[in-house]
Amino acid sequence: MRTTIKFNLLLAVIAVCAFIMTGCKKKATETKTNAVTTEERVTTTDGQVTNEEQPPSAEANESTYFMAIDRYLVEEIGKHYDKADHCVPFHSIVGVDESNADDILVWGDFWLFNYNQSGDTLKTASGGNYPGLMHLRQTESGFEVIAFEQVADGADNIPSAKKIFGDKFDALQAIQSDDQKREELRAEVLSKYVKDQKLEVTMYQDYGWPAKALP
Repeated sequence: MRTTIKFNLLLAVIAVCAFIMTGCKKKATETKTNAVTTEERVTTTDGQVTNEEQPPSAEANESTYFMAIDRYLVEEIGKHYDKADHCVPFHSIVGVDESNADDILVWGDFWLFNYNQSGDTLKTASGGNYPGLMHLRQTESGFEVIAFEQVADGADNIPSAKKIFGDKFDALQAIQSDDQKREELRAEVLSKYVKDQKLEVTMYQDYGWPAKALP
């Protein structure tokens, strides 16, 4: 289910994986990202991934497919939003199937948020939630997203989510219902982003809500 936020939406941000992206000062289609992501994933025998991801480290590189997911969110999803100072995507991974290098499957609850900087505060401008299944393939230089099966909106939301996530549907619902982890992860993502981009920012703020200090 996509939740669009336009200056008047109470945010709930979702938990598990952090990303470092360059700002959206150009069009999303022109954005060059320097996303860096590391994940501490615990994979079960059925291929699901537990909710134990950590903020990225500077050493991560294109040996993982999460940078490609980052790029896709900014370039393909982000282009539908008005420009903002900073685009910060992140996601919660529900399951992974890496058995086929030409079609790596990553089920997740994907998010993209846009922020404008005002003094020492990042103010939410827009954003949305995009649960679904990313199809990726490995290339000589890294990875690329070749398709995205997105959960439908409205009346088709639950049926399409069940179809796309299958036996991972309950895990998706558990992740989406954990508001506290969402907000904690959001703050960690923004804090890491601010440090990597060397921004003079100490807080973030949603419209109509008090500013919060970054960790």
